[in-house]
Amino acid sequence: MGGRHFVRRVWGGWRRALGVGATPKDAGFGTEARHQRQPRGSSKRPWRLGDQPFPGLLRPEGLSRAELVEVLRAAVVDQKGPLVTLNKPLGLPVTGKPGELTLLSVLPELSRALGLEEKELQVVRAPEKEASGLVLLSSCPQTASRLQKFFIHSRRAQRPTATYCAVTNGIPDTSEGTIQAALKVEPVDGVNLVVPVQHPSRKDNLEGVKRTLSHFRVVATGSGCALVQLQPLTVFPTQLQVHLVLQLCPVLGDHVHAARVGTVLGQRFLLPAETTKPRAQVLDEALLRRLHLTPSQASRLPLHLHLHCLLLPGTRPRDGPVELLAPLPPYFSRTLQCLGLCQQ
Repeated sequence: MGGRHFVRRVWGGWRRALGVGATPKDAGFGTEARHQRQPRGSSKRPWRLGDQPFPGLLRPEGLSRAELVEVLRAAVVDQKGPLVTLNKPLGLPVTGKPGELTLLSVLPELSRALGLEEKELQVVRAPEKEASGLVLLSSCPQTASRLQKFFIHSRRAQRPTATYCAVTNGIPDTSEGTIQAALKVEPVDGVNLVVPVQHPSRKDNLEGVKRTLSHFRVVATGSGCALVQLQPLTVFPTQLQVHLVLQLCPVLGDHVHAARVGTVLGQRFLLPAETTKPRAQVLDEALLRRLHLTPSQASRLPLHLHLHCLLLPGTRPRDGPVELLAPLPPYFSRTLQCLGLCQQ
């Protein structure tokens, strides 16, 4: 199957399912799959939620281990056989330093909370800390290994398996295309930032520069913003955020890379990444009014980047991929409504 056709087919299903919680089909990984819909948690929630402009926004800082386990248990989208799918809140790191509270650090407690007893979960696929969305866990090492091989093979064949959705401040010049860029991690004022590299040499490639590629498609536009689908075909930290900055359309709520996009007389241009310090994203007055935000609130706007869809291999070799979906966070849906992006 050609990569381009594969992309179009995945995007078609993504658009139909956007914003709708769906139950994954039986992936059939050699284990009798038993559907176990998990409770969504009680109405009295102990964890910290954001203020009204950002409904449902989790503040992971300050959570206890028990509270984080409860958050993750309530975030389970589906549990079937050895696979557990949950909808990770933005801001929760998957891994970290010893002693830090991360998804990985509480997997033993989460396994017990989900009734897996001695079968401890391991992470198969997850978005970065800065993004929300699908996390795929497995209690079976053989299943996890099979899935990892599927993802690696798909990436080498340039067949996307992950579809993100993003709201951008600005509208891409073309409605669909690919973004290619050589990226590297570079210290800027003591902070490691991902920056593009123009015309990388062979020496650059040996020093951590990676050629990256993403597909994108504009689904809807309004108020100078766009709802965009993104499918990364390579893996690099903050790849999607940097790719959209290179399109002069930073992700809404990107307070790290958005400062690289300058404006003069209404025309956007790129500022040098190496000399542009991260700062809170600045939104124009019209956009602030549409979002019903003050400038102070906008400085806390969450990143609107969500891993919405994952593809897994079917039960048999000839079967098509199985689609897993994670609903959008409430603050993301609110933004779509404010901008009129969900009505197109």
